[in-house]
Amino acid sequence: MRLAWATDLHLDSVERSDVDRFCSDVLASDVAGLLLGGDISQARDLVHWLEFLDSQLELPIYFVLGNHDYYGSDISAVRCRVAGLASPTLLWLPSTGCLTLTENVVLVGHGGWGDCRIGDTDNFEILTDYLAIRDLSETVERQDLLTGFSVRAPLRQRLASLGDDAAGTLRPHLLEAAQPGKTVLVLTHVPPYRESCWHRGRISDETWLPGFTCRAVGDLLTEVAAEIPESKFTVLCGHSHGTGYVRMQDNLEVYTAEAEYGRVFFRIVELIGREVALRAP
Repeated sequence: MRLAWATDLHLDSVERSDVDRFCSDVLASDVAGLLLGGDISQARDLVHWLEFLDSQLELPIYFVLGNHDYYGSDISAVRCRVAGLASPTLLWLPSTGCLTLTENVVLVGHGGWGDCRIGDTDNFEILTDYLAIRDLSETVERQDLLTGFSVRAPLRQRLASLGDDAAGTLRPHLLEAAQPGKTVLVLTHVPPYRESCWHRGRISDETWLPGFTCRAVGDLLTEVAAEIPESKFTVLCGHSHGTGYVRMQDNLEVYTAEAEYGRVFFRIVELIGREVALRAP
């Protein structure tokens, strides 16, 4: 089985002709579906772009949401709109649970969240997320912006709760999928480990790691992979716009996909028995 995998497309920042070309290239690659790893657009146009891709591809689109998908709105409103999509081929993984792709491979997913638990959690970089997503901007006092964003405890707590929510939602799906002899393909947006947070050929700096890693999901993956060594776990993530690979345990590996604003492209994920291999289109 062959799938296309794309992440961080940011379709609100590319030309329509580029999106048309992307769809044509996916169709020409003879894949059985598209894995869409978040940062599809911003909240205002998210449903439009999902429905557009659905209409052009007429293939299953397995997707999770990224931080940019909530910009200009709040988390519950965006998730409510996505959960209400009518198309049977638009499959939001936190809602669908685990999906059997082949006899040997099961798919689960959640976008995760940069939960401010890895790196320099006292002096972390201030992301646009914290001002553009209402759930996060509520934790920031306007006056604090003028003083260098020094009061960070409420924001840090909110980010941690979002990481915990991601892990809590993913846990039952992961446990259901993780049967001995199976490979679990985990689609997420935020890298779950420091070692998987790649940017420009190296691991992200300490002040960027808090916003670009989800330790709660990483801890969950580590725990379940250790408990069920007869299962294999392959994680696909993005968010940091860098590319890299790390094997965290004998049965747990993480691929991080490159991305670039203004460009839309994908990779081929080939499922061969229990093996997951990445190829160029």
